[in-house]
Amino acid sequence: MFELLIPLIPIIIVIFIIYIFFQFIPVGLWISAIAAGVKVGIFTLVGMRLRRVPPHKIVGALIKATKAGLDVSIDKLEAHFLAGGDVDRVVDSLIAAERAGLNLTFEKATAIDLAGRNVLEAVQMSVNPKVIKTPIVAAVAKNGIQVMATARVTVRANIERLVGGAGEETIIARVGEGIVTTIGSSDTHKKVLENPDNISKTVLKKGLDAGTAFEILSIDIADVDVGKNIGAILQTDQAEADKKIAQARAEQRRALAVAQEQEMKARVQEMKAKVVEAEAEVPKAMAEALRKGKLGVMDYYNLKNIEADTSMRDSISETSKKKENK
Repeated sequence: MFELLIPLIPIIIVIFIIYIFFQFIPVGLWISAIAAGVKVGIFTLVGMRLRRVPPHKIVGALIKATKAGLDVSIDKLEAHFLAGGDVDRVVDSLIAAERAGLNLTFEKATAIDLAGRNVLEAVQMSVNPKVIKTPIVAAVAKNGIQVMATARVTVRANIERLVGGAGEETIIARVGEGIVTTIGSSDTHKKVLENPDNISKTVLKKGLDAGTAFEILSIDIADVDVGKNIGAILQTDQAEADKKIAQARAEQRRALAVAQEQEMKARVQEMKAKVVEAEAEVPKAMAEALRKGKLGVMDYYNLKNIEADTSMRDSISETSKKKENK
């Protein structure tokens, strides 16, 4: 059995080599390029394989560019692919720019593509301007009334400033800042409502597209609404804050008065204790005076009669006050 396969080994090897050849070298793509009038060497395709560049992507883009009448070399397309660019998108943008009469070179298109921007979309936006709608922008006029406005900004891509130029977010932020400034400088909110186009005219004069990848064609105020009375709210908040400050100060004074009252009560209690202590010494002094003969018995009884009379008068006085109060 093995002896029968020996004569077939050279044929199998030849078939295998031919298969590898056609797998490694895109002969079909080479023939298609020649049929399209694009000169591509077979060794050029082999070099792409060795550099791990898909030949169909490069040759396909070259065929498309040649049919469109563009002068683009295969080396430049391959270099742009190796740099991480999108070859098809660059060729499509060049074709679109050439049809629209825009001055877009291959180097400029590849630079825009490598910068991370969609060069084809930029070319389309240069021909067909884009409308950007801003979010609701709230500002306060000088009379304290809040005004809320939205704007539609018509922009056109600026090919020359796409590399390094700011994007849509910057345009929206600058337009919003211009709206806030214009409303804030108005004496009353009524002037803003009467002439909303003054906002767009004032904002448009500021040159907000400087340093951006766009050119502002127009700014149109889409909607204007009256919001809250911010001035009244601020005054109310200020009054409430003043009220709380006054209450805090009153509470501080009350606490101080309570403390002073407590201190006075403590002093009164201290004085009463001293009086009681002094009264406790009176009997001792009288006893000592009786023993030494300085105070007679009749003097002692007269003093007691005076104390009883005084106590009776105090009792009668308190009874009379209670009756008057009733």
